[in-house]
Amino acid sequence: MTTSAIPRSFIKIRDPRISAYVDQALGAGAFWPETAAPAQPDVPAGGTIDDLTDQGTLHPEWCALLRIDKSDTDHTGKQLLLHTHQRDAILKARQEGRSYVLTSGTGSGKSLAYIVPIGDHVLRHGTGLGIQAIVVYPMNALANQSGRGT
Repeated sequence: MTTSAIPRSFIKIRDPRISAYVDQALGAGAFWPETAAPAQPDVPAGGTIDDLTDQGTLHPEWCALLRIDKSDTDHTGKQLLLHTHQRDAILKARQEGRSYVLTSGTGSGKSLAYIVPIGDHVLRHGTGLGIQAIVVYPMNALANQSGRGT
């Protein structure tokens, strides 16, 4: 697997020494083994974050925030592709203003389907108005601690 094919997060490591170390470790497969097949081969495509902002569903700032493959020379990056279940969850939260339960396999992007509507609410309602959202994450770690008397 080449370094350019390795999935990266939205975080840009600014320290060149740390970035080089992480790139080397990722390239060597230190954090995860190479997969034989995609984790979610049957998850249908659902458009992009840019599509939802262009339609007025999401605050326009999402186009700048949720981009992939940004670099020191490309500050724009590429559009973030959504799966259908992510788009449907975002639409339910934004257009219907309703809560939802999203069940999907591990690694299918459930976190993004929750974070985008929360962030959209914060972007639309601005700061200085008190607490707009509280995100408790990751839930698995909390559930595992609940039975240990903590």
